[in-house]
This record gives sequence, C-alpha cells and structure tokens, in this order.
Amino acid sequence: MASVCELVVCAPDESTADYFARAAVAEVRRIEAKFSRYKPDTVVSRINANAGGAPLDCDEETWALLDRAADLYRLSGGVFDITAGVLGQAWDFKAKKCPAADELTQLVALVGWDRVERDKRTIRLPQVGMQLDFGGFGKEYSADRAASLLQELGVEHGYVNLAGDMHFVGPKPDGMPWIIGIRHPRKENSLLATIPMHTGWLATSGDYEHFFELDGERFCHILRPDTGLPVKHWQSISVIAPDTATAGAICTISMLKESAALDFLKTTGLKYLAVERQGELFYSQPEQSLGEEIDHANI
Repeated sequence: MASVCELVVCAPDESTADYFARAAVAEVRRIEAKFSRYKPDTVVSRINANAGGAPLDCDEETWALLDRAADLYRLSGGVFDITAGVLGQAWDFKAKKCPAADELTQLVALVGWDRVERDKRTIRLPQVGMQLDFGGFGKEYSADRAASLLQELGVEHGYVNLAGDMHFVGPKPDGMPWIIGIRHPRKENSLLATIPMHTGWLATSGDYEHFFELDGERFCHILRPDTGLPVKHWQSISVIAPDTATAGAICTISMLKESAALDFLKTTGLKYLAVERQGELFYSQPEQSLGEEIDHANI
C-alpha cells in the first residue's frame, strides 16, 4: 500500500503466530489487488476505464463500499468525494510544482459523486476522465477486515496498523494497553502525544506524509474537491471511532472542512486530537468515548 504497515499478534508459539499473520496479510493484499486504482485489472480501474460507457455490474463487497462512499459524501456535506482522486494528476510533489489554474479547473470539472449513476448493483461514471478512488477509506477498510479475520481465528491480543490507521484486536496478554504514539506533525522522530488502547479503532490524517514547501508555504496531498487546492488549516487530526474506516474518513473530512472541523468533530461525539496550523492543540473527551484518556504530558 506504498506505506509502512505493522501487524502484531500474540500466539502460543511462533508457527501459530506465523499462520495468523499470513492470513491477515493475505486479506490486506486481496483488498489492494481488488480495489487499488494503481493496478490495471482491479474493480476500480475497470470502472474508471469505462467512464462515459455503459453501466458495469458490482459484486456485494464493491456495492457495500460504494454505499459507504455515498454515506460519507452526505455526512461530510460533499467534501468527502471519492471522485476527487483525479485532482492528484495536477500535483507533482516530487518536482515541488503547483499546477496552472486552468489545469485545476479542467480536473475539478470531473469531480462530483452526485453525478455518479448507480442502479440495481450497477455503476456508471457519466463523463470520460472521471475516476473513483477508494484511497479515503481503503487502508482503513483493509485494517478492519484483517483484524476481523484475526478475531475469527481466535486472536485475542494484538493490532493491525496500516500507515497509522489502526484496529486493536485486544490488549497485551497481561491486560495492559498498547501505548500508541501520535507522530508530531512538525518534529521528525518526535511524538505529539501517547494514547493507551485496549481495543478500538484509531486513525490519523495530516499534512506531513506527502507535501512540499514553496516560498514558505506548505502544499499537502489532501485536496479540496471544489477547488483542487490543498487544505491548510490543520497539521494533523487523530480520531477514535466505531471502526477504522470511519475513523479514517472522519479524520479526512475534518481536514477538508478546515476552519469548520471542530464544529463537525463535536457533532460526531467521537474522541479526537487535532493540531491547528500554528501548533495549537485541541482535544475532546466526550462522556461516551471509545478509547482511553489522552496522555498529553509530553506535548
């Protein structure tokens, strides 16, 4: 998945642990092979290649993910849009170059989940050049599926971590929580905070994974679907949610909502840790939280 991933499982012996791990890794690879837009023979690539053509049939799993995308589009007020991945074509983070305004305008015209045609398990992208991209919740969905498989196999202690999107199967064997560090978005190899987790789901989104700086301004990979421009208001946002896919989506939606993020996060009732662009920290401890208290003594 073009990122650092980690799997921790506790088992009575090495061979059993290896069996658990191989099963979980195989499930993650299955999902990537099915839904990546970077591989030519995936479901998503076939849908994208058929843009402007006839409707294509969807299997149950694909349809469920499309339903999730529709729900997140509505929940976010339209800022979480899986047709917005096409905007990445305009940005070259290696060359540290901003696209021309007319190039962005042409790509923004291809964005719009509300234009996607779905009916009776079929999907059609109405305009040539439109694309779907499950990147906004694909890794998180993979983490949830891998963790669910581990639980079905009898694993009671461990976690799945796909690029910081984490699903905790259970605490350490002694009952103690896993102490998870939240990366400081501006200080390399430093932690912003630590969060003890027994079980649950944690995800983080930030402007520090894929970015470049030009003339003192930071341009990150999280792009607004209405303008094609990078978000700027938050350095990072971490969320604990009912599942990893939801946690990741809420993080991304919050980043995209920029100055309106805190109001949105409060409506979710979820626990969050957010760092504003000037470094100010915001966090919530709602009465019905899913995780543990945030230890921010080291912030």
